[in-house]
Amino acid sequence: MTTSKSILTVLNLSVVFPDSNGGLTALENISFDVAPREFICFLGPSGSGKTTLLRVLANLLQPTAGQVHFIHHQHPKIGMVFQQASLMPWRTVLDNIKLPLELEGVGEVKAQNKAREMIRLVGLKGFENSLPRDLSGGMAQRVGIARALIHDPDLLLLDEPFASLDALTRERMWMELSRIWQAKQKTVIMVTHSINESLFLADRVLVLTQRPGKIKLDVEVDLPRPRTDDIRYTSHFGKLAKKLRGAIE
Repeated sequence: MTTSKSILTVLNLSVVFPDSNGGLTALENISFDVAPREFICFLGPSGSGKTTLLRVLANLLQPTAGQVHFIHHQHPKIGMVFQQASLMPWRTVLDNIKLPLELEGVGEVKAQNKAREMIRLVGLKGFENSLPRDLSGGMAQRVGIARALIHDPDLLLLDEPFASLDALTRERMWMELSRIWQAKQKTVIMVTHSINESLFLADRVLVLTQRPGKIKLDVEVDLPRPRTDDIRYTSHFGKLAKKLRGAIE
């Protein structure tokens, strides 16, 4: 149900992809609300419709049934970070980050200043003139996050942005993303396969079933913020992880 504190409501959402067998149902009867500045993670196995859900929220895919309603925003600004950074290889870090403002017709001076602000936010000061080929995977994803944030989106969507990184880099990026979210206080919806990742980052974790994806569990993550690496070794973190693992299995 929609509450007065919601900024986004998804109601009875279903997505069916046509095929020769009468249609493949990716999502079925999905409903949830999102509060301002809330960080939500969708957790589920491959094929549960997580990326399909993000595509619907980004208005890249029309649902077969149901609705997505942004409260107070008829045309909300949406930023999206993909599994791969998808940077333009011929553009520098600064030029990649300011691209959305260029497309909006923002003046060069203002766009550069905003891009430099984002570079400082994501910890890439000194790499303004570097090309993507000179960046590590984690650095490239920081550029992707900065690019998604530069136009001050109402909603930030993250599609397993750290899936391709090694384990240690991935864990460092959890810390970085948590810090960036604390600084910008954006509303975030992220999809992931990782229980630990979802618990470290989110205010709520919603577990999807195998296809067709349905919401099986909605868990409030009542862990204190700001979160440090040590929190993953607490008994309460372990209890929440066990609860999520049970819902997935």
